[in-house]
Amino acid sequence: MTSKILIIKLGDLAEFIQMLPAAKLVRERHVGARITLLTTEPFQAFAERCPLFDVVEADGRPRDAKGMVDLIARIRAARYEMIYDFHNSPRTNNYFQALRPNPPPWSGTAPNCAHLHSDPDRARMNASDRMVAQVLAAGPARERQRRDAPPPDLSWVRRVWRDPPRLQPEFFGLKHPYVLLIPAKTGWPDGAHAALAQKIAARGAAPAIIAGHEERDRAAAIARAEPKAKNLALRADLFQIAALAERAAFAVGEGSGLMHLAAAAGAPSLVLFSRAQDPERNAPRSRRGAATLTADSLDDLPVDDVERALQNLGAFADVRLAS
Repeated sequence: MTSKILIIKLGDLAEFIQMLPAAKLVRERHVGARITLLTTEPFQAFAERCPLFDVVEADGRPRDAKGMVDLIARIRAARYEMIYDFHNSPRTNNYFQALRPNPPPWSGTAPNCAHLHSDPDRARMNASDRMVAQVLAAGPARERQRRDAPPPDLSWVRRVWRDPPRLQPEFFGLKHPYVLLIPAKTGWPDGAHAALAQKIAARGAAPAIIAGHEERDRAAAIARAEPKAKNLALRADLFQIAALAERAAFAVGEGSGLMHLAAAAGAPSLVLFSRAQDPERNAPRSRRGAATLTADSLDDLPVDDVERALQNLGAFADVRLAS
């Protein structure tokens, strides 16, 4: 009989991307298992294409008491061999408590669970490293030595879609080289992003602004300041953003979920942080390099400093920024 594994991850896009190395480790540990991901609707379509999961359930945050009862009943009836709670919130700890007195083997931070992850450094670890450590702690003793998580792997995006025209830069009118500018909801001022876009455009590279619903006004402001910029806010879905990032000359922006996605897809990245954001804990990972630039306050981070950092990153040598 095929064993069944449940992974729980309900958080934002950054945490979803950071979870992928741990999910890969779960797949490698439970060879042949049927792996279900319990998540939320924003990630359902993306996760359903990911080869790490066989089933995706998107009702991880029930809206009412009936939804909660139905969710717990479904988890109980599934008779999972193991549940990996990578969300580890009061909400998901309550899921564990609701499954008592005979819960499935559970990896997480819920009191009295079978595989309690109690590493004293847990709160200070990078999220990817923390979730990988949690998987290792639930396994055989010989595997429990802590190790850094590899970068998330999104190379499957083109493969599962067979690289159609909608995943090509030309679909958005982009030509190489192009640069992804990824503003967060708050952070580096619009004027600074716009000034960097102007420097990039002046050297013949195409600035492409990637933004979601909450950042669309910021994207519009940057595009107004630099007419050569392509404003892709709300135009590109997660698959398209990953495909664009894989072929981008580089990506630059604050540590948003979309920045994590771009870095994971392979864009060489420069990520802007304030010191209060704890770059060590929250920085994205990229197989092509993800550097960070930290300032006391992003409001005071000069464009020249960002330009200089980009110039010093060899991966970006094919884009000559204006001096």
